[in-house]
Order: sequence, then structure tokens, then C-alpha cells
Amino acid sequence: MTAPLPRPPRVPGRILDARLHLLDRQVLDVDGEPVTTVDDLELGDLQFGERPRSAAPTITALISGPILTTRLFGGRAPRGRLGRIGWEVVAGIDIVLTLGIPGGGLEVSWFEGWLGEHVIGRIPGGRHDPD
Repeated sequence: MTAPLPRPPRVPGRILDARLHLLDRQVLDVDGEPVTTVDDLELGDLQFGERPRSAAPTITALISGPILTTRLFGGRAPRGRLGRIGWEVVAGIDIVLTLGIPGGGLEVSWFEGWLGEHVIGRIPGGRHDPD
């Protein structure tokens, strides 16, 4: 008879599956207004090319930006175009991610504003709510 497998070590905090719980999720501010979606994560324990120092790396920020074009055409978006939301302002993780602050002043909403003004606003009827 074989011995049972050892149990994995307990890690303090909550363990999340990035693909299941975080990536491509909508982010809402404290008032329930949509802010952005999560495109990538910034991990605090890792530097480029390093191995993790602990069993589970910690999340330091949510990354958002115009990622669709890089997914379609390849390449990497410039770092200056990516918005960053510090993990410390995330108040809840459910079907959507909820922030504990208003989203109006965050740097991640510039792309939606630009897209609305320069693309959606040029479509007939794009500047007002449907009747």
C-alpha cells in the first residue's frame, strides 16, 4: 500500500487563480461605476528572469491598457500606455473586482475616454444615449 501524498504548506493570505479570479474581469469603483478591465498583474516577489522567493508570489498591482492590438498583431504595449491600480485599493473580489476608491482620478480610464471621444463619438448617434 502506498503512503498518502504530503499536504502542501499553508500560505498566509488568500490564494487566487489569476486566470479564474482576476484576468479579464471588470473593475468597478466604490460607487459601482465601471473603471476598466484587468489585462495583466504585477507581482511583487518577481523580477524579470528571477525565480519566486516564496511558494506564492504576492500581487502588487492590476495592469490595464490597450492590450487588444498586441493580442491581435503581436508585440508588447509600451509601458507608458499601461495603467496601474495598486492592489491596496482593491476592496473585493467576486464576479467583478471592486475598488475602495472613486475611479475618476485613476490613470487607467484615459483609454476609454479617448476611445469614446475619437472613435465612438464619430459614429452616428454615438454621442447620446439611445432613445
